Amino acid sequence: MNVLHRMALLAALLAIPGAGSHADTPGTLETVRGFFASIDSLQADFHQEVIDSSGQQLQVSDGKVWILRPGRFRWDYLTPYRQQIVADGERVWSYDEDLAQVTVQAMDAVLGATPAMLLSGGEPIDEVFELKLQPSAGNTLHALLTPRSDDSGITEIHVYFEKDVLARIEAIDSFGNHTAFAFTRLVRNAGLEASHFRFVPPEGTDIIGDTR
Repeated sequence: MNVLHRMALLAALLAIPGAGSHADTPGTLETVRGFFASIDSLQADFHQEVIDSSGQQLQVSDGKVWILRPGRFRWDYLTPYRQQIVADGERVWSYDEDLAQVTVQAMDAVLGATPAMLLSGGEPIDEVFELKLQPSAGNTLHALLTPRSDDSGITEIHVYFEKDVLARIEAIDSFGNHTAFAFTRLVRNAGLEASHFRFVPPEGTDIIGDTR
């Protein structure tokens, strides 16, 4: 999968139905709201799976992610190909190491109501999404986030918490494709520097887009 397709899944990205109903209880949706409201920075390892509308697995990837609010993130894909998606607060840089090519886009043209915005955006979560608790079991908290606008192509985002810690985000787009991120070794508010989100194209890189 090339970097343009990956960026589309992440940025035009990315429920197990249960019997009966599950009424909201104190501290449940507030756990979701509180988690995202309290993020200044975040870092984690991630495992990504992309599945199309017919159930066919299109891609499995692993890597590391760093978030610095507002508006900065960096996703380093380590397997099966080395790629980077870096937002510096103004632009999103999508770099494919094998192709020696980077695509540059303005942030407001890329994110919308996406998992990347959910993690790195500065707006209160209720302004961007409608939240609804979903049936779950054990120590899992499952919430459905429905975008209040349709500018990203994402129809719904599912977030899963294990013991009040974000474990998984799943995004479903208007074509029925699923992109899921499972997080491990997640650390919040560790004091990341803005320089970690500055992308400098290596010499000889083909640049697509406006860098002015």
